[in-house]
Amino acid sequence: MTQNKDQFIAQLVAEHGVLLERYLARKLDSPEDAAELAQEAYMRLHRLEQPENLDNARAFLFQVATNLAVDQLRRRQLHFRFLKSEKSQSVDGEPADPNAAGASPEQILGAREKLATIHSALEELPFKAKQAFLLHRQSGMPYSAIAEQMQVSVSSVEKYILQALRHCRKRLSAEDKPGQ
Repeated sequence: MTQNKDQFIAQLVAEHGVLLERYLARKLDSPEDAAELAQEAYMRLHRLEQPENLDNARAFLFQVATNLAVDQLRRRQLHFRFLKSEKSQSVDGEPADPNAAGASPEQILGAREKLATIHSALEELPFKAKQAFLLHRQSGMPYSAIAEQMQVSVSSVEKYILQALRHCRKRLSAEDKPGQ
């Protein structure tokens, strides 16, 4: 007797949901991300035509979840490397904070020009990328809260913020090299 897809997945969630989330939380070091990835794993299982015919649905579910976690960790690592490279870049001995005491008028003017370029670059972004970036940078919201507010996944928030950072960096590079 075959169960329909929804009943089968509901049973799988009831039997393995807590274990799956604990497993993912250990891998990701984040219960919020674990809950989101567990849900995505169930959604992927639901997209199959007949998940109830899998030989070992639990093993399939955990493998899908593991793959999603690895992808998330890779994106996180890429994002942190990008942020680290952003922080480490300064122009010709400029202090990290151009508003620091003792900044020259040229440094202050340069910082204001960069800020204007960033504001202009933000206006060029698609709405969701701009929204995610501002919620994170201006409001200091964590990615999970931004995802909830925007009703998207945490990985989408990561992509939006990375898109905004790349665009701002590209615009700043173009300003530094006006002849190109």
